[in-house]
Order: sequence, then C-alpha cells, then structure tokens
Amino acid sequence: MAKWWRSLRTAIQSSQQPLSPPQPFHSQSSRYHTIQAIPREVVGSRVSARDREQGRIPAVVFSQSLLDINPSNRYNSRKRLLTTEKKQIQAILKSVEIPFFCSTTFPLQIRAGSGSSALLESGTIHRDEKTGKILNLVFAWADEGTEMKVDVPVVFKGEENCPGLKKGGHLKMMRKTLKYLCPAEHIPQKIEVDISNLDIEDGLFMHDVEVHPSLKLLSKNENMPVCKIVATNLDTPEPAALNLESPEPAEI
Repeated sequence: MAKWWRSLRTAIQSSQQPLSPPQPFHSQSSRYHTIQAIPREVVGSRVSARDREQGRIPAVVFSQSLLDINPSNRYNSRKRLLTTEKKQIQAILKSVEIPFFCSTTFPLQIRAGSGSSALLESGTIHRDEKTGKILNLVFAWADEGTEMKVDVPVVFKGEENCPGLKKGGHLKMMRKTLKYLCPAEHIPQKIEVDISNLDIEDGLFMHDVEVHPSLKLLSKNENMPVCKIVATNLDTPEPAALNLESPEPAEI
C-alpha cells in the first residue's frame, strides 16, 4: 500500500450534492464514463491476486491531504478500499489515453456499502513491467471547493503555422507536465500551449502559459522554459560506417 501512496496522482470529488455542469477547463469525459466500484474489505497480496484473476483491479481512494508533510494538515482521509472492473478501465483508456487519465474527471459509483457517488479526478495506474497488465489504481477525494495539487499534461498546438518549424527547425520540449494548485471543479485534463508564432530560437516559459485564472502554478521559478524552437544542426558529421566484414579468426 505504501508503494501506491508514494506515486499518488489521483483525486475524487464527493458528490452528495448534485454534480455541477462541466466547466470550460474541466474534463468532458465525465459525461461519458462512470467508473463502477465495489468495496474491498479484505486486503493482502493473495486477495489482490485473486481479484485480478476474476477480472477486477484493486483500488484505493483517500484525501490528498494524507500525503501532506505536515501532520496537522492531514484531516480525515476517508480512505476506501475498492475494486473496479478491468474491462471498464481498459475501455476508458482507449478513449482517454495516458497521461490524460491522470488529470481527467469521471463520476465514480460505489455500488455496495454506502452507495455514495463521487467525481473521480486523476488516477494513477500501476502496470506489470513484463506483461503491461494493470495491477492497481490509486485515487483521492476532490470535494468541490477544495484545492488539489495536479500534474497537468502539456500539449503543443499550432505546429502547422509555426515559422520556425517551416524554416527547418524542430520543437524542443522541456516540460511534459506542469503542476498546479487547482480548485477541484476546475482541474484541466490538459494544457494547450500555442507555438504558432514562434520562430527559430524563440521559446515559451511557464509564465507564458494561459490557464484558468483560478489555477496557481506550483513552481519557484516561473521563468523556467516550457519549449523552444531550435535550429537543426546540418553540420553534424555522419557516423562512421560500421565494418561489416567478418573478422579473421584469432590464432590460438
């Protein structure tokens, strides 16, 4: 379980109140996918292995504050142990690809127990290194009105109109994600960075990225670069040709 917590990137929003309409910067996937889960009362590697054999994925959900360094900030974690259907998670991943799954909101329905529902944001997926099978899911509650720390994927647009790329330059990406403190109702699935006006040697910095005004960039230096159009080095010498002739056998 500790291994799950160390790699947390997930949040869930309690929805005892009616779900509000999707926000402009909010994920739209919540309209189409509702993750179904059931409580898991028994834990352990053998139990988890049996769940996986039965087509279910062990999952855990709790408040992000549980990971706070300051113990006084760790309010009620509301930790729940769940299992989800592997087929459903695989179907969702076909429409919401990684890494966008980790910043996408979905309704969550816990079918047994309390029967409550929640708005699920940002899930961490653990895969088997050899087979690629999904082993575990980690989520956290994201109640409306609370703020969450989220690593939001960066997506670049405007390549077809970029002057620097038309001149033969190439895009150097320095940041794949940016971390923001986000209101739970305004967590973006992705951040689009427009490079359509960049010439060679032009770049964009963290402070240049336009986001919803309620988002706060969690960086000590907002002047860090996000991307840059760099010139292609045409003077790079070609690698020496390999000697493909069979070496003569060594004398013994």
